[in-house]
Amino acid sequence: MTNIKLSKRLFSIAKMVEQGSTVADVGCDHALLDIYLSQNNIIKKAIACDITEGALQGARKNIKESNVKNVEVRLADGLSKIKDNDNVDTLVISGLGDQKIISILNNEKNKLKNIHTIIVQSNTGIDKVRINVVKLGYFIKDETLVKEKGIIYTVIKFKKGIRKYSSKQMYFGPVLLMNKNELFNELLLNIINKNKKIISSLPNTMVWKKLKLFIKNIKIKKEMSKKTD
Repeated sequence: MTNIKLSKRLFSIAKMVEQGSTVADVGCDHALLDIYLSQNNIIKKAIACDITEGALQGARKNIKESNVKNVEVRLADGLSKIKDNDNVDTLVISGLGDQKIISILNNEKNKLKNIHTIIVQSNTGIDKVRINVVKLGYFIKDETLVKEKGIIYTVIKFKKGIRKYSSKQMYFGPVLLMNKNELFNELLLNIINKNKKIISSLPNTMVWKKLKLFIKNIKIKKEMSKKTD
């Protein structure tokens, strides 16, 4: 039996999965997260979904070697193969871009009725993900930042329910704003530096766009914590 050790990114997702959950893991890759959740008796069951047969071959191999019995593999685009009698209550979507994540959720709204927890790690457009998942009737329960191989990832846990958020909260994250730390500062600094590069690459004729990015950077800098952990 092989005990799974997770990357920092996947471990931060695992910590947000509640005891006794039935999980659908969309974009599961080699199902390492699902196997870990099973081995540590966190879940009742996991359905590991991926659109790539090659990834699922790796998942099946890992499941067999790890000798877990409650992780099932399905070749699927998004939630297309999730059925009502699967009794899924928790959805994990990680490692995809914001457009794909939003598309998956909007295209399968009827399958969200029994899902009380959505855990998302998007590689792009974090603010867009927040806005769209909240529109589906979820609120932001928790957020965390994790740095791995020089990349800072944002992991968000949504719960069923309605709350109102400001545009600032949607952009920066309501929980992250309350718990500013060194990694939060580093993330904002990365955004500022990226905007600076865009400003310097724009032609002088695009004065208005340059100005907008300059003002945006000032606003971002104001949110950086003066005290770091």
